[in-house]
Amino acid sequence: MAPERLYTDTGDTSALALKILVAGGFGVGKTTLVGSVSEIRPLRTEERLSEVGEFVDDTAGVDRKTTTTVAMDFGRITIRSGLSLYLFGTPGQDRFWFLWDELSHGALGAVVLADTRRLEDCFPAVDFFEHRGIPFVVAVNCFPGARNYGAHDVSRALDLDPGTPVVLCDARDRDSGKEVLIRLVEYAGRMHTARLLDSVGQN
Repeated sequence: MAPERLYTDTGDTSALALKILVAGGFGVGKTTLVGSVSEIRPLRTEERLSEVGEFVDDTAGVDRKTTTTVAMDFGRITIRSGLSLYLFGTPGQDRFWFLWDELSHGALGAVVLADTRRLEDCFPAVDFFEHRGIPFVVAVNCFPGARNYGAHDVSRALDLDPGTPVVLCDARDRDSGKEVLIRLVEYAGRMHTARLLDSVGQN
């Protein structure tokens, strides 16, 4: 998938903007990650959890959470001169998954945030990106008090395809989040290059 070229005020097309999704289960830290790394004030579409939603939203393990993303989060970060990432945080609840198809159009890759206390919550995101061939990394958000697991253990538990990166992070920390995004861009770049070479070899 070709990256989008942005026109600057001077007509320069050398700047690249790559679309990245941040996905995962409910309450895993997607909004926090986008907000911590964004160099602009992030766009958020959060609403307070209501009594009506108690019957459709699984809040087990995140009892203190009082808001939820109902459309998307949006932020931007410059990785280096001429390379920016546009970050789109997806909603986590089942009832908003219909938005994922629209948000995934044109995405270079995705970050799947995981919480080891509720690891099963990120299975839908993993399946979504695997079935669509969108490169992704799994970023384990290390919540205070959560049991520590190594990258290999998480990879096995999620039955990830060989080579899919698993990294540990703190979604609240800008540098930690930036490292996750750099790892994703590097991995997605290798994946897209390999696919391009494979298609050329078949012609």
